[in-house]
Amino acid sequence: MEKELNKLLADLVVEYHKLQSFHWYLKGYHFFDDHKKFEEYYGDIADAVDGVAENMLKLGLKPESTMKGFMALSTIEEAKNKEVTSEEAYEIILKDFKQLLDEVKSVKALAEKDDVYVTSNLMDDYIELFSKAEWMVGEETKKPHFPGQDA
Repeated sequence: MEKELNKLLADLVVEYHKLQSFHWYLKGYHFFDDHKKFEEYYGDIADAVDGVAENMLKLGLKPESTMKGFMALSTIEEAKNKEVTSEEAYEIILKDFKQLLDEVKSVKALAEKDDVYVTSNLMDDYIELFSKAEWMVGEETKKPHFPGQDA
């Protein structure tokens, strides 16, 4: 359980920083709306980071807490230090949220198997978070982002 939770924790931390980078480096037509949305997403991820780490501590497990450790465990790719358009960011975020949804479902299944219901219940919250976010981001990727662009 510790290994799977630490991998999830690492992926959440990297996703947090990626969303923050997109928030900072966002350029383009929908800057105001998307800038605020990315801030909302990284706030949700920050809460999940804290929730996973606290859950691990309650279980007597040791959460990773170093950037070096997170980078060694994470399979989410870091953002680059460069400008990003809404279209580029949403495509990446959609892929990442799908991966995170799969991860929390796997952790839930393991927690259920091991009768760790407090972790299973926490994963339900994240299944709801990433299911809704995946749906919403998926819808966003279908929208035209530039004046005159067809859907």
